[in-house]
Amino acid sequence: MRHNKKFNHLTRTSSHRKAMLANMASSLIESKRITTTVPKAKALRMYVEPLITKAKDDTTHSRRVVFSHLQNKDAVSELFRDVAVKVADRPGGYTRILRTGTRLGDNAEMCIIELVDYNETMLASVEEAAKPKRRRSRRGGAKKAESPVAAAGKKEKPKAEKSEHAADVKVEESKVEEIQSEVVTEEVIEAQVAEATDDEVEATSAKPEEETKAETKPEEEDTKEE
Repeated sequence: MRHNKKFNHLTRTSSHRKAMLANMASSLIESKRITTTVPKAKALRMYVEPLITKAKDDTTHSRRVVFSHLQNKDAVSELFRDVAVKVADRPGGYTRILRTGTRLGDNAEMCIIELVDYNETMLASVEEAAKPKRRRSRRGGAKKAESPVAAAGKKEKPKAEKSEHAADVKVEESKVEEIQSEVVTEEVIEAQVAEATDDEVEATSAKPEEETKAETKPEEEDTKEE
């Protein structure tokens, strides 16, 4: 008879159930996270959390008690060396069950059971949620009176900027004047060249006329003699 026995037998014998929970606890301690069914996860939580509490007291007796349950030297050393140090400030509740839906074959309800202090993503989100949020009001507050030194410094800065700007403008104007003077000189040179070419053309056109006149004069003289 099962009078007042409220734990889940998981349809297994006592020896089978203890061996299964010991293996699952060792896997959870070494891997920090395992996937299983919800009933097994709840039974494992009742099995492994007292062992983690026992591991906070690192004595030979505690190690022997934990080893008698787990029967795994690697898991025991990992539990006392790393896990117990990590959960030293936590007063219980070392595991978390996250439901992941149902299994395809038999429609069993599946979940992930993990050690709380090893889920870095959730820890970061919890820390962000715990930070106090700053209230930002859109109302413009009264401006604080500035010291005369700061005000003088602020007034002097635009002058320096203006002087630098004026110097830049002067440099640009001088560059423009140089370019314009170069353009003017080029135009003058072109005009002089054009005038020189016109004079040459006129000189060349005048020479043939003089030659024709010189040739016609002897002919006229010959006719007069006759």
